[in-house]
Parts: sequence; C-alpha cells; structure tokens
Amino acid sequence: MSSWPPGCPCPPGWLPAGLNNGWSYRDRIAPGDAGRSLCAYFAGRYRHSSQALWQARLAAGEIRWNGQLLLVDRRLATGDRLEWDRPPWEEPPVPEHWCTVFDDGDLHVINKPSGLPVVPAGGYLEHTLQRMLERRWVERGGGVPRPVHRLGRFTSGLLVCARQQATRAWLSARLRQTTASPASGPGDGGQPCRKIYRALTVPAALPLEPGEWLEVSTAIGRRPHPLLGEVWCAASADSPGALAARSVVRLLERRADGDRVEVTIHSGRPHQIRIHLASLGAPLLGDPLYLPGGGARVEGLPGEGGYHLHAHRLLIRSEGQGHDLDLTAPLPKSLTVAKDG
Repeated sequence: MSSWPPGCPCPPGWLPAGLNNGWSYRDRIAPGDAGRSLCAYFAGRYRHSSQALWQARLAAGEIRWNGQLLLVDRRLATGDRLEWDRPPWEEPPVPEHWCTVFDDGDLHVINKPSGLPVVPAGGYLEHTLQRMLERRWVERGGGVPRPVHRLGRFTSGLLVCARQQATRAWLSARLRQTTASPASGPGDGGQPCRKIYRALTVPAALPLEPGEWLEVSTAIGRRPHPLLGEVWCAASADSPGALAARSVVRLLERRADGDRVEVTIHSGRPHQIRIHLASLGAPLLGDPLYLPGGGARVEGLPGEGGYHLHAHRLLIRSEGQGHDLDLTAPLPKSLTVAKDG
C-alpha cells in the first residue's frame, strides 16, 4: 500500500489519515495447502508480510486456528479454519467529495474522483467509496447505494451503484454483455452497454493519426510478480487462464505532454485499458506498472497512481427495464482542450 508522504498536509476536500478499527481475515485451507505450516501459508497468501512477521503475530495472539487461539506454528490440514485479527492501522488520506451524475431513487451514478478506492482492498478499509456510501446513506435513513462494478483507485469518472439487489444483478449482467458484442469501431454498434474512457498515453507512440482508430484483442493473463506473486499482464491467447479482451482505441489529439485518446471497451478485464494501451507500445502517461508491450515493472504495483484515465461516458439500453441511459462525467482538466466536444 502506498502511504501519504510524511509531513504533507491533507488537501482540501480529502478525508485525513486515520486509524480504523482493525479487521478479521478468514481463510479455509484447501487440499493443495494441506501440510504447509501456518506461517508459510500466510506468507504466501498475504505477500506483504514475511514468515518471521507471521511468527510475531502468532506470538502476539492475533491468529486463531479452528476457533482456538494459537501461539506457535503448526502444520495445516484440509478444511482448517484460520482467522487473523488484524489490529487497527492507519489509512492514508483520500478524496471524500464527489458529484452525483444520476439518481432515480434506486440507480445512483457518481463521478468518482481519482485517488478514492471503490471497495476495501490493498490496505484500505474505511477510506473507500463503499464505506463512505454506507455511512452517509444510513445516516440519511435511505437505502444504501452499493457499487455494481469497480474502477481503479486512480481512475476517475462514472461509477454505477444501485440500492436494490435485483437492479445490481441486472446492471452487472448488462455490463458483462459487452463481451459478447462485436467491436465496430468507435460507434455504438447496437451494443446493450457501451463504456467509453478518455486517457493520456506517452506521446507519439500510437501508430495512428488523429481521428483514426484500431481494435486491440490482446488477451490478458496472470504473470509472476516478485511483490504480488502474480499480476495481470498481456498474454498470448493460448496461455493457461488467459482471458479474451477487446478494446477500440481512437487517437483524438497529439500533444507534447501526451497523446489524448478515447478507448471503448468491449470486455471488462482487470486493468484492460492500461494493458491494451501498453501492448500497443503506448502505456498510459505516468503508469507506474505497465511497460511497452504489456508486461509489468517488477517494482510497480497496480494500486499506484500517476496516470490519467477517466470513465467518461456510459450508455445502457434498458430493453424493458426502464429508460435507456446515456450518462457523461465531465472530463478532468488534463484531458480537455478548447476544441473538445
């Protein structure tokens, strides 16, 4: 987890750093992990900590085995239940204000700011959009809007939430349906759902002229990574576990500080836009993880920022479920020009 620079003041409109109440992580041992020591299992499962640190947590009384407090390491068996009671930790500052783009009492769409995690993960628990929505709407006495999908912590733009479980299920299925829709360039193509992003790439790297577009169909799969064990990267289509993925990239403008592009995604794979642009030799400007070609830097992490990526427009055909939606999140300053429409 990246931390806030020591001594740096919290920006206006941000939730300051603060301690949470801790969390309990629960795991059940699968047959493939039977016979391993508890500390070796945890060091492999949670790679942020060494076996020596897990030994110290055992001695501190933070870990339970099958409901019993465990103070020394032991071999594990299939079906064993483990619980790590993580003490409170400090979460870095995050943006705490956003604009609501659409709200009909059930569907709730916001313009998520860059820097705000959507769900608890990567060291963030209370400083997440999901937790903030829960706190705010419980206080107001209304139904709580819950995220239907995710955006990367440093990706800004349209984030779809819904209050009713049936609506979340319908929207989730709608978002997945883009995978089966044929790519037809930047146009609509009759898709049930269309997701359009704007981004900045490293300058003069795309094999396009302004206004031209191309389709990217590079598969996405897991590759070894020294800090995480595995990370999503560009992969060959016949690699074990590789996921088919399609995007359409259109060059909008060449700039000295980075080329401005529009990306329409026809599937929803992990880090798809970042990987697809990198696979073209044009990573997102400032991306700390992905290299030209779609591989990953050994020192980079997916949750680190520095890039410019914005979920700009979302179109959803209702097909009997209500009105069609065509929503737009205003572009951040880095992605706009005076002639932009």
